[in-house]
Amino acid sequence: MFYQLYELNHAALAPYRAFADIMRMVYANPLNPISQTPWGRTMAASLEMFERTTRRYGKPSFDLNDTVIGDRKVAVREEIVWSRAFCNLLHFARNVPSGHATDPRILIVAPMSGHYATLLRGTVEALLPSADIYITDWIDARMVPMTEGTFDFDDYVDYVIEMLRFLGPDTHVIAVCQPSVPVLAAAAVMEAENDPFSPSSMTLMGGPIDTRINPTAVNQLAKERSLEWFADNVIMNVPWPQPGFMRPVYPGFLQLSGFMSMNLDRHVIAHKEFFMHLVKNDGEPAEKHRDFYDEYLAVMDLTAEFYLQTVDQVFIKHALPKGELFHRGKLVDPAAIRNVALLTVEGENDDISGVGQTKAAQTICVNIPENMRMHYLQPDVGHYGVFNGSRFRREIAPRIVNFVREHARTGKPVVKRVIKGGKSG
Repeated sequence: MFYQLYELNHAALAPYRAFADIMRMVYANPLNPISQTPWGRTMAASLEMFERTTRRYGKPSFDLNDTVIGDRKVAVREEIVWSRAFCNLLHFARNVPSGHATDPRILIVAPMSGHYATLLRGTVEALLPSADIYITDWIDARMVPMTEGTFDFDDYVDYVIEMLRFLGPDTHVIAVCQPSVPVLAAAAVMEAENDPFSPSSMTLMGGPIDTRINPTAVNQLAKERSLEWFADNVIMNVPWPQPGFMRPVYPGFLQLSGFMSMNLDRHVIAHKEFFMHLVKNDGEPAEKHRDFYDEYLAVMDLTAEFYLQTVDQVFIKHALPKGELFHRGKLVDPAAIRNVALLTVEGENDDISGVGQTKAAQTICVNIPENMRMHYLQPDVGHYGVFNGSRFRREIAPRIVNFVREHARTGKPVVKRVIKGGKSG
């Protein structure tokens, strides 16, 4: 019922939001003399604040239309090359100059934790000059009809395996935050089966491999609550008239409220500064605020079964580091990973995945040779800085590229084709 009330409240505010937007344009119009006065700018700023804090933010676009390879600017084309009910695989096809050496092929597995894959726009942008990039574009569960079936932790692992097989040999995989556990599980399953399409390298960034180490506020919440509490309090049915009507989900707006409450003072200060920038007509910092929050406030729903299994297996039972994680009824054995190079990356000030939680992968993957493993702790960054921002571009991205190149197996190009289908089995 709470989800329905949320939707009703949003719909009820729609006419007021539209009116506020119209009046904002009136007060901000340069042809209106009032727009040049402090009072006019204050009114325009107040109206914009109201509109922005009551709107629903839609899925952003990547808008990565070009990159630089060597000293040449080349065009980039975004295309869907693989599709399932709950995920599209996007390829950023570069117009590579003739004679350019084959770049490594990288699959970036974006988090399914409330935000869209576009949260990793900076990650993709930083790696594009040096690699052939693919990324998982998870689909909002509220947009998936019930007829498409369910999507759980096993399905997530299956999707990763299917994408790696689709991309072919010598593909490198990067997992950012939440997918670190299912990606490591997928690599273990493939290695146990001697799958020739297992990744050449696996980079885990700010992921909850073992949340018993330096637990954060997120980890403590899962520790203090039972799985039944999560099922009773945060799982809701998608309201009509969404395509996923009646699908049980963990709503994105609940996840967002949790994220914001962890750093509420920071968000309040950011919006206060945004208001003052608007009043002072400081265009550049105001635009940076818009860009960040247009992305940050755009959220998606997760299927209930995937969310609850993740909470249970990763945050409550710690199944992977304990050697108790199962996939399709078979035990996942990280010791089976022998041929996949492992890079783990953490942020010194990460308040989502504490220091040491991702590095734990180095401990449980006991059979990876020492010359095929590396750990890097980035000073002075939080969770977001592990995969985005100036330090990521300057310090982390070059290390990832060097690691990937060092552990490439072949240089075979991928054959691009589009595969569509239903739920993975």
